[in-house]
Amino acid sequence: MGSEEQRFVRLLFNERSPEEMIERATAFQQLMSRRRSVRSMSTRSVPRECVESAIRTAASAPSGANQQPWHFVIVDDPETKRKIREAAEQEEKENYDHRFPERWVTALSPLGVDWRKPFLEDAPVLIVVFKEAYGVAADGAKVTHYYVNESVGIACGFLIAALHHMGLTTLTYTPNPMGFLSRILERPTNERPFLVLPVGYPAEAVQVPDIKRKRLDEIAEWRSE
Repeated sequence: MGSEEQRFVRLLFNERSPEEMIERATAFQQLMSRRRSVRSMSTRSVPRECVESAIRTAASAPSGANQQPWHFVIVDDPETKRKIREAAEQEEKENYDHRFPERWVTALSPLGVDWRKPFLEDAPVLIVVFKEAYGVAADGAKVTHYYVNESVGIACGFLIAALHHMGLTTLTYTPNPMGFLSRILERPTNERPFLVLPVGYPAEAVQVPDIKRKRLDEIAEWRSE
């Protein structure tokens, strides 16, 4: 954490040739282009070491003032997963039946998404990400956190990439509302649920929507002299 007398150390940086950079960039881009959200998951267990390594990678993400305003709850207990699924489906059914505008339900329909969330029980591991809305000092005083959503969002990106890199699948699940996660997992009041990542292997012969991603020229542009 930051302090007024922050110590500095020499940057560990390995410069690479342009050819090696291009090779590594291309390989990583091709790897990540195969990443897909998987909603039908196998119940096969995953190595605990892999999950913990992925979270260590997430924790290396940059954060506002290096406050690291995140907390990861790893759930592999079947009873807790069942409670999370039941609470999520109760909220989701209300969403689909009453809360969601018709245009949102229509947009989701081609992707095969509805209020049922079996992956919350089938996945061997759920990583529930909480953001620390504020810190708590030793004397109980509130400590302001900066750029919380941005910091936790970047950490989640690192986490998803790490899981895909090691050969596991996941899904970014954001139930709304998601306060039930704080209750079930007994989190303190300064934490807010941010994201649920079911982690595991895809179910046998699982299919995913045949989606297309935007071309580079649709999402990026150079500003050069």
